[in-house]
Amino acid sequence: MTNTNFSTRKIVAIALFAALVTIATTIRIPLPALVGQPFIHLGSSVFILAVLLLGVLPGAIAGSLGFVIFDVLNGFAAEAPYFILECFIIAGILSLVLRSTQFAKQPTTPKLILLTVVAGIAKLGMTFLKNTVMALVLGATVPVAVTSSISALYITLINAIAAVIIVSLLYFPLRTILDRTLGK
Repeated sequence: MTNTNFSTRKIVAIALFAALVTIATTIRIPLPALVGQPFIHLGSSVFILAVLLLGVLPGAIAGSLGFVIFDVLNGFAAEAPYFILECFIIAGILSLVLRSTQFAKQPTTPKLILLTVVAGIAKLGMTFLKNTVMALVLGATVPVAVTSSISALYITLINAIAAVIIVSLLYFPLRTILDRTLGK
């Protein structure tokens, strides 16, 4: 088992990114959908930045905390456990791509875009599964559940496209700042 000791600075960075995820998710544009109450937000972009800048586990913790705080404060507390699971699954998928591309050793913009696109695809898959299961639980037939879930994916797609743009613009400047701040 690996010993994971977080320095005080790393804990502060996790808390900062958790707050940023909460704030970025709070700034939202509601959209119509057949399942749930979807909206466009920038929380996923900040979560991806947290994973890339802080590391997989600290980033997953920051994202989980940020989304849970948002959910509890905005009447979505029942969905909070799902978002914890989603953050860790997406961070795990990003971990595999980070290793295979050796992004940490040689970060480049094409690799960064690939990582963000993979995170977006993972988010699309998770959202599809969640919405399908929720529709089935509410009594929909499988074809109706699948169709309604697919119809709601455009929102996640918009958020994923926004994440590619935002992460591509902010990663390298933030990496420089965090390297100085965390003493890397």
